[in-house]
Amino acid sequence: MSRSTLRLTVAQALVRFLAAQYTERDGVRHRLIAGTWGIFGHGNVAGIGQALLEAGEETMPFHQGRNEQAMVHAAVGHARQLNRLSAQAVTTSIGPGATNLVTGAALATVNRLPVLLLPGDYFATRAADPLLQQLEHPVEADLSVNDTLRPVSRYFDRITRPEALIPSALNAMRVLADPVETGAVTLALPQDVQAEAYDWPEEFFADRIWHVRRPAPEPAELAAAVEALRGARRPLIVAGGGVHHSEAEPALKAFVEATGIPVASTQAGKGSLRYDHPADLGGVGHTGTAVADELARTADLVIGVGTRYTDFTTASATLFQEPGVRFVNVNVAAFDAHKLSARTLVVDARAGLEALTEALSGHRVDAAYEAEYRAGKERWEQVVDAVYRADDEHAVPTQTQVLGALDAVVGDDDVVINAAGSLPGDLHKLWRARSPRQYHLEYGFSCMGYEIPAGIGVQQAAPGTPVWSLVGDGTYLMMPTEIVTAVQEGLPVNLVLIQNHGYASIGGLSESVGGERFGTAYRYRAADSTFTGAPLPVDLAANVASLGMDVLRAKTVRELRDALATARASDRPTCVYVETDPTPTAPAAAAWWDVPVAEVASREAATRARELYDQHVVDRRHHL
Repeated sequence: MSRSTLRLTVAQALVRFLAAQYTERDGVRHRLIAGTWGIFGHGNVAGIGQALLEAGEETMPFHQGRNEQAMVHAAVGHARQLNRLSAQAVTTSIGPGATNLVTGAALATVNRLPVLLLPGDYFATRAADPLLQQLEHPVEADLSVNDTLRPVSRYFDRITRPEALIPSALNAMRVLADPVETGAVTLALPQDVQAEAYDWPEEFFADRIWHVRRPAPEPAELAAAVEALRGARRPLIVAGGGVHHSEAEPALKAFVEATGIPVASTQAGKGSLRYDHPADLGGVGHTGTAVADELARTADLVIGVGTRYTDFTTASATLFQEPGVRFVNVNVAAFDAHKLSARTLVVDARAGLEALTEALSGHRVDAAYEAEYRAGKERWEQVVDAVYRADDEHAVPTQTQVLGALDAVVGDDDVVINAAGSLPGDLHKLWRARSPRQYHLEYGFSCMGYEIPAGIGVQQAAPGTPVWSLVGDGTYLMMPTEIVTAVQEGLPVNLVLIQNHGYASIGGLSESVGGERFGTAYRYRAADSTFTGAPLPVDLAANVASLGMDVLRAKTVRELRDALATARASDRPTCVYVETDPTPTAPAAAAWWDVPVAEVASREAATRARELYDQHVVDRRHHL
């Protein structure tokens, strides 16, 4: 029996295939691969580049990037904004373009966010060997620099024959669309194979819908979870990013209002409840609120919903201190559900919460417990008010006052993006999230340089949404390149650039662990060769302007408020530049974080830090 075929190159076939892939959940369909980012070189210009040109923008939108890592960050921002139901592809040349993908791939996989990577590769035929930028290995001739992507990819394949694309492309889509398996997916494309023609079955290019499942609870697991919840006196929910990914926020709200159980959130889960809900206690863990951490210490049952329990959440295994504390984990991934020796509910977060709400009908925590955590929440809100407030509007703002000024300007649907430095801790403690997608913190990999490209990805996913990328000077210098992309595409990303002359977060950490802030300040060398001289005369605002972005300089609290309002009203990419008062004003950490300190040292600061470390480390425990 004959079949219809199309003669296309491998690259042309791949682009056509990607344009026909869709996800579907709850009857809503999305394009699985919504567009492709690219920087072209000899490893992809004649293959994928030509294929994208031939396909056209309507078939596969193309986005021009300036840095390969940043392109992945933009794609990740896009995927997160759309709850992992849509992704973007990233194509690069062989060599440094490909290796620049590694950091972004790790970020995507750590955070369980989908991105498709299409790096060029060596000649499969070895017709040119070695070719420009090829890595030669003396005993593994099939190794290339793309193999650095293997450990940070959820699926990896090298397409050395045209017909191999068919099963590999299908597997790639399966992984990208799977809420358990998703992350970075890499298809390494030898440049000669990209340009090779093949007779493809037309069925390969038919529209294909990948159903994103919502697995229901297994009855025995549900019964065990319900039994644990009914027996708990001081239960606490830890809401993770899975609440957002499964769009379970209404189900969580219904569960909380039916049972009275309070909610503390991870960095990824913040905003699962609106900040002014009486059961929302804010962040939990090392950067959490005092009220959330105190309840976590005394909780006899912790219900983890869509969380993977990083060390910041558990305060390096020192937070949950009640001797008999037990865990119930609601998670679509069995790998995460089994953490902390929990009773598991391997289920979609929304389906799991709905089932628990129904099974616990009539059950509610004691009124005294509700009164306790509500009073604690009220005390914490007073703390937030105090650090946000600026009594002198003509003074240089502190970092917490910058957040207070931004809080006064944003609307409910604005998106605030951050990833690294001292801001994540301040935001987790203090930010008042008003909607599920407002708080966009990449803290799984905490990657400096994420914020600006992620802002572009969010803008692409949600046109018309005001987006704020918050960065310090250290993060800005890592990756300002995609400002050019925002300007080119007319995307009105708002950049809030805070100048504090160095790595403020690591400087504080260094001081606390006996490092004496070594190597963390952006200053001239002093007479003793340390970096303790005058601040460097770097004008980052001028640098931003040179890349095409509008810049508003703010020197006082009043000027800052005016600048933020102007930026939000603008339809152009706009930067608000502010130099802050370095005086620490954020509340101190309410829980520990384990950063090992030198066991022996000749300097007094390290010796003192080790003594303090030894006092904390004894609180670590295994939950068995």
